Amino acid sequence: MPFDYDLDFDSIDFREKPELYRVGRGEQGVLLVEPYKGEILPHWRFKTPEEAKESSEKIYEMFLAYKKEDDFVGMDMARKFIQMGYTRARRYANYKGGRKYDKSGEVNDREIDEEKVQSASIFEEKWKIVREDEEYLEKKKHHQKKYG
Repeated sequence: MPFDYDLDFDSIDFREKPELYRVGRGEQGVLLVEPYKGEILPHWRFKTPEEAKESSEKIYEMFLAYKKEDDFVGMDMARKFIQMGYTRARRYANYKGGRKYDKSGEVNDREIDEEKVQSASIFEEKWKIVREDEEYLEKKKHHQKKYG
């Protein structure tokens, strides 16, 4: 089932109502689902490899804490932030200022930023770990079967 953007995200606590959460595709809803956004976002950084390492490790620790608490929505949101660390760092690695398109809609020339390439690689390592975690995959399958 696709991510439901029609929900009242300002008033829903998804920890209290996990049945309303939909996994969606990729990073859908990463900046909407509370209280997880508020818990994870302050730790999300990728400007330098050092920040990316600290950030990815902290968010991975949060993933493990959510796992220990049997909180699938938290696990999935941590996965989304880690995935977004990779995708945003890659975007900034390829395009100065992270802008793929210019004002006229044309694709900007790539200017590889090696520091951001390293940041992306750091997040990618953690993303592989969380997306292949057997308990995460089982909880995801169960959540989708039960709630859509």
